[in-house]
Amino acid sequence: MRFRKTISGLSVAALLVLSGCVSGGPEISRQIYTSEYGSVQDGGYTIPAVPIDRVPKKYHRQIVSYFSKEKPGTIIVNTKQRHLYFILPGNRAVRYGIGVGRAGFAWEGEAYIKWKQPWPRWHPPKEMIAREPRLKKYADGGQAPGLRNPLGARALYLFDNNGKDTLYRLHGSPEWKSIGTAASSGCIRLMNQDVIDLYSRVKPGKDSKVVVIQ
Repeated sequence: MRFRKTISGLSVAALLVLSGCVSGGPEISRQIYTSEYGSVQDGGYTIPAVPIDRVPKKYHRQIVSYFSKEKPGTIIVNTKQRHLYFILPGNRAVRYGIGVGRAGFAWEGEAYIKWKQPWPRWHPPKEMIAREPRLKKYADGGQAPGLRNPLGARALYLFDNNGKDTLYRLHGSPEWKSIGTAASSGCIRLMNQDVIDLYSRVKPGKDSKVVVIQ
C-alpha cells in the first residue's frame, strides 16, 4: 500500500510538471555549446578564451528541457543551483552557469530588464564604496568600459515593477573561475561569451521578466 501511494504521488507530481504548473522538473540536455568559449573580437576588444575544460560541464551553456508556467522570453535565475534560464518555446530553455552574490548580499524577487548596454561603464553603488574605499575613485565618472571592467562585455539592468532601479545587474565577467560560486556583491555574473549570447536574446521592456529564486 505504501508503495502504491508513493507511485501515485510521483504520478501527480509528474502531471503537474508536464502541465507547466511547476517550474523546473527533470532537465535533459539537448544541445551543449562547449565549443563556444574561444577568443572573441567584440566592440574593439579581444575577449580571452575561457579554458572551458576547467569549468564544470553543468555550467556550460546548453539547451535543456525546462517546464515552466512563465512565458518564453522570461529569465529565471536559480541562485542555489547557480543557473540562469532563458525560457524558450516548447518546454525548453537556454541554461547558463552563473556566479551569485556573497552571503549577505544575495537577493531574490521579480524585476524586469529596462535597458541593456554593450561594454558598459561601471558605477559602484555608494554602499559598496563605503565597504570598499578603494572604489571611491569611481564615485563620479564610474569605471571606463574594458576587459577589466567588473560588468564585462554586456550588462542588463534590472528595475522593479514600479520602475525603480534595483541596482542589480545581469552582466559579464572575465573571472570564469567565479562561475558556480558566491563571489560577487549581489549581481549575477556570467562568462563574457555567455552574456553576449543572452544579451542578443533579450528585448528590454516590461515583458522581459526576471524571476530570481533562492
